[in-house]
Amino acid sequence: MFLKNPGMKDDAHKNRTQGGDNTMRKWVEPWYFTYALLGMTMAGIAPIMLPLAVSHSGNVVAVGMVMAAFNLGGLAAPLWGDFADRYRLHRWLMFGGLLTTALALAAFPFTTSLPIWLILALMQGVGAAAVATIANLFIVEVHPQAEWDARIGWLQTYYGAGQVGGLLLAGALSQVGLSLGLLTAAVLTALGVAPGWFVRTPTNPVSSRPLLPQPALHAHWAAGSPQHFYHRPTLKALQQMMRSLNSPFVIFLALWFISFAGAAAFFSLYPVLMQHLYGVGSEVSSIGFAIAAAVGLVLYAPSGRWAERLGALRVLQMGLGLRGFAFLGLAVLGISHFQSQAALALLGFLFVVLAWSLLSVSGTALAAQLAPSGEGNGIGIFNASSALAGVLGAAGGGWLAQQWGYDAVTIFGVIGIIVGLTVSGVISKTKGGKKVP
Repeated sequence: MFLKNPGMKDDAHKNRTQGGDNTMRKWVEPWYFTYALLGMTMAGIAPIMLPLAVSHSGNVVAVGMVMAAFNLGGLAAPLWGDFADRYRLHRWLMFGGLLTTALALAAFPFTTSLPIWLILALMQGVGAAAVATIANLFIVEVHPQAEWDARIGWLQTYYGAGQVGGLLLAGALSQVGLSLGLLTAAVLTALGVAPGWFVRTPTNPVSSRPLLPQPALHAHWAAGSPQHFYHRPTLKALQQMMRSLNSPFVIFLALWFISFAGAAAFFSLYPVLMQHLYGVGSEVSSIGFAIAAAVGLVLYAPSGRWAERLGALRVLQMGLGLRGFAFLGLAVLGISHFQSQAALALLGFLFVVLAWSLLSVSGTALAAQLAPSGEGNGIGIFNASSALAGVLGAAGGGWLAQQWGYDAVTIFGVIGIIVGLTVSGVISKTKGGKKVP
């Protein structure tokens, strides 16, 4: 049976959309603004400004390496989660992560050394992961379970709105100066300490983290995503997975990893690629990304209903198919010279982002359903796999662009989707031809 996403239940949706200011005041706390600012900087400004700043070195491999280091910080999330659970320093972990990220952003424009850029990008990713991994703990360890859906839904709304706002701001700042853009991101990140001052470390820790199967309601993978860093893979779960490498869960992880790596290569180079391949300036590409992210928000609830009716695997295949066609169109545009090429490229990218709504919902559900070691462990391994694919995809995308041009990145995205769709058919066969719920 499809694992329902509590954040999309009708009651929770009503809680977030009805009742006006009274409802909002009931579910929203001041520290939510910390995560709105984190979404603005780490999911909005940084993914635009960092590639553009590094691209001035003339070395696209360096762009991929920096974005890989940026994504690599997400792999530290389990360590921060254990640290928070053991020493009960949630609040100070939030402050430390925010200030570390802000300092790394502020220092970035004052160097042109690739090793230092890599260190600073890693610091940004690690700091953002430290802040993100404890977000949901401020909810599940403080409030009754009946309130989790609405509170997490509002938290995600703030983070997603921050991402859209950050992308719009990045578009404007990229025309003023990249240094100013990165310094602005640093200041906004540091300002997150102010609303975070009102949160207190929970005094009633839970013996084990409860399952929160809500998918991430924002465009693609983000370094500071609270939903991506809540569940943690355990060593026991990883060992159990390694003992059954032909299981549907491992096959699912393989298809996800391959298809996600291809997309990560494109997203990591996004503003530079759009400019060099399609003639779309950073201001327009940032606005296009913001519009796509905003439009994608409306697809999450329908995606959940489709997954319940058709099965999560079918919705995953639909998402892969949509993204595959979009990447194919972008690849054709890259090697051809159509009129209105820039507008068509932005339209193709819109569908790349819209596909993520289907993929996020169905992927999270399948990870929980197919995992042999429990739903929480399954989602934790799934998220770790996504983070690792983001690292390798970013580094590989830079290398491909350097060796064969930016066209190779879009072709890599197409190949990843084709392989993913092919492998997805194996899951149906391993389930005896039955619909995977």
